[in-house]
Amino acid sequence: MEDKPKEETEKKPEAETAKAPAEDKAPAADKPAAAAKPAGDKPAAAAKAAPKAAPKAAAKAKPAAKPKDPLVDNGDGTITDPNTGYMWKQSDAWLDMHKFYTFAQAQEYLDKLNKEKFAGYEDWRMPNKAEAATLVEKGKECLDKNGTMFPLDPIFTAGRVCNTWITECTEEKVIRFDYKIGGEMIYPPAEVWSSIYAVRGEAKPKEDAKPAAAAAKPAPKTAEGDKPEAAAKPTPAASTKAD
Repeated sequence: MEDKPKEETEKKPEAETAKAPAEDKAPAADKPAAAAKPAGDKPAAAAKAAPKAAPKAAAKAKPAAKPKDPLVDNGDGTITDPNTGYMWKQSDAWLDMHKFYTFAQAQEYLDKLNKEKFAGYEDWRMPNKAEAATLVEKGKECLDKNGTMFPLDPIFTAGRVCNTWITECTEEKVIRFDYKIGGEMIYPPAEVWSSIYAVRGEAKPKEDAKPAAAAAKPAPKTAEGDKPEAAAKPTPAASTKAD
């Protein structure tokens, strides 16, 4: 009976030893929480740099327009434009005939010049819009029949009319070129009068003419036995000449 207490005494250290590790561990609630870092302290994720806009190509400066060569007075009632190669009659139909012309009558004046071989030539004709526009000279002035100045080189005879018939005119679409506005004037079908600035030389394509069509691409291969459709024939262009 005296030995029992001794056993308990000997076993006690084991129990204490077993409990020791548990006592060393602080309860989870007792552990100080890790100090939360303020949001601002966190290194922000590196923002993706916005792609740099490609530098715009520097606009190429337009080369300065080449100054025009001066018109040449040939001394025979004609003016040559070395910039285009055209030869113009120095006076207009109004100064020559003291009358205006309808579009249908304009050819009478041109036929007279060619019959008489004015200045030695018989290929005088009516200008088209693009050709008439080559005579517009901003910064230069010529006097018209009404005493008004308009942008035309004064190398041309003063007292003329400031408009001319052009080949784009038809009976359905009456058009003449007006030098005071530097462009065409369109009128409803009616009896309209104008002068004529006679010109000679190779005609340039009209301003509104479309460029020549690109070379036709070869037709795609068709299934055996299939025949490619025949190309449609182009519709002939309507004539701009008055009847």
